[in-house]
Amino acid sequence: MASSHREAPLISGDPGADNTDVYAFVSPNAPNTLTIIASWSPNQEPAGGPNFYPFDDAVRYEIHVDNNGDGKGDVNYDFRFKKQTKATNAFGIPTYLYNDGPLTSLTDPNWLVPQTYTIARNGTRIASGLRTPPANIGPRSTPAYEANLGSKAVHTLGNGMKVFAGQRDDSFFVDTGSIFDLGGLRPFNPAHLLPLAAEAGVDGTGGFNVNSIAIQVPIQQLTKDHALPTGPNDPDAVLGVWAAASRQKHTKLNANGTVSTSGKWQQVSRLGNPLVNEVIIPRVRKDYWNSKTPAGDKEFAKYYRTPELAALVNYLYPTLPDARTTGREDLVAILLTGLDLRDVGGPINLNKTGTTLADELRVNTGIKPNAAGACVFGDATGGTPSRLGVLAADLCGFPNGRRLLDDVTDIELRAVADGYGPVVNSFYKTLTPNLTPNNTIGDGVNQNDMPFLSAFPYIGTPHQGYEHSHHRLGPVPS
Repeated sequence: MASSHREAPLISGDPGADNTDVYAFVSPNAPNTLTIIASWSPNQEPAGGPNFYPFDDAVRYEIHVDNNGDGKGDVNYDFRFKKQTKATNAFGIPTYLYNDGPLTSLTDPNWLVPQTYTIARNGTRIASGLRTPPANIGPRSTPAYEANLGSKAVHTLGNGMKVFAGQRDDSFFVDTGSIFDLGGLRPFNPAHLLPLAAEAGVDGTGGFNVNSIAIQVPIQQLTKDHALPTGPNDPDAVLGVWAAASRQKHTKLNANGTVSTSGKWQQVSRLGNPLVNEVIIPRVRKDYWNSKTPAGDKEFAKYYRTPELAALVNYLYPTLPDARTTGREDLVAILLTGLDLRDVGGPINLNKTGTTLADELRVNTGIKPNAAGACVFGDATGGTPSRLGVLAADLCGFPNGRRLLDDVTDIELRAVADGYGPVVNSFYKTLTPNLTPNNTIGDGVNQNDMPFLSAFPYIGTPHQGYEHSHHRLGPVPS
């Protein structure tokens, strides 16, 4: 499982438009704002010169916010990029180079292919000429990368919004090598139908980069009534977020080697909750799913209610208690409507947006994190962030939004395997069983390979081309 990296047949051949991950969380050091991070262009090898990985000028990158629960975007941000190519280097020679000297600022003339972008909100341009940082090439080309380039690519707009667009570390962590080998979970290798010795998990996305767009927006600019929610039960508190990418319908390959595009825009990729198109939607429907908006997701509900993954877990791990393979209204609620704990006698609406079935990453902006980004239920200080999010009573974590640290692979594996743990089970009882040892399964990769930043855009510095490594090991199983 790779969140949404190359998850559908068509988009696997179009990396520039391929959504990889979406994150949405109340900013821990600016709690009246919402941070949304969307990434595209998976599996970037850091040493992939000389062209590296700019945003695609022919793609419209999109971030959508639904503030009334109908599965349609009410606040929509579009991003368009433009690369400028210098034909000659500093010596006047026609060049193939990305840079012809060290890059120490976003306007450095040594950068031969700089890229800028514009932003539109609901069709109205709100910023233009914003600069992206270059790729993180190495100590000669991009010295002091974060200080000189990454941090300087954070732009503050006049409406109080911050934005960043550029290369970043891929913050999704998962053992793709084992999972795609017949559903292997290295720490649980001995329990597999085709057993192997238990091993530490291997981060299959470790050492790779993506292209990310991050925005930090005052919450009242996103809510239905343009007001800051007064608490978790405020009717305006829960927002639904997703990202997408669109291309124009007609592409012309010109005789001079250039490409022209024209026609109406067609969505080719989308992403709300992680792993939905990856492991819930069947292959023959994946490309179609990518072309649709969340408002029409009712037609896909049958795949949530009868998930293939649950049947696979039962078959591949025969010594584990069987998970339910039909009637999975728990997955419908978690991923398509959100959860309101008040429905089962709890104190708050966690993140329910209503009855419309829509794949959106739902975040309750009335639930405020502490400075560490946590809000552990019952802890007056907020506690310490847990990678297991709501499963571990950390209400600021997935599925109430998604932080960079959230281990969505383990969370969703345990949910599908009916191993919800005691916290969620105490509220929802039989809807969310707590089978043992299903409530401990995981891929053995529990954290990202790069540290996150303490301030916006939060997502980590991209791996350097000159020196990097792949496949970091997780903890050794005991």
